[in-house]
Amino acid sequence: MERPSDQLLDVVQEFGGDALRDVWLFDEHTSERVYVRADVAETISEEGLDVERFIDNERYGFVTRRTYESLYYADYGYTVRSLSSFELFRTFLGDEPLGVFVSFDPKEGCYDYNRLNDSIGSLVDELGATAFSISDENPEPV
Repeated sequence: MERPSDQLLDVVQEFGGDALRDVWLFDEHTSERVYVRADVAETISEEGLDVERFIDNERYGFVTRRTYESLYYADYGYTVRSLSSFELFRTFLGDEPLGVFVSFDPKEGCYDYNRLNDSIGSLVDELGATAFSISDENPEPV
């Protein structure tokens, strides 16, 4: 049986194809590396990037989500950021303090992030958000 994180990877790979750079699950305290493309892993290693610090920054989204949902009449969907060498997409899985962020190589034109968000949401609806909880027994190294 395929793990929920593998099913999530399938959804994201179908969306981004070869442009997919990495996929990370995170909660308030831990994270799981679902996928990192070889060249991205090499860059992270060569540059000595502090991945945990980057993930901590994404955790601020839990506060931002609550703030937006208390200020606006609409539910928070997702955040996209464009950096010089990639685009970063972040969303949350159900009402749990559990999120996923994904990066893609930039492309001419725009990605349809609404479609990606809907696809991830459908998977979460099917499996339940808690299926994506990060296991303390077998955590992935960051």
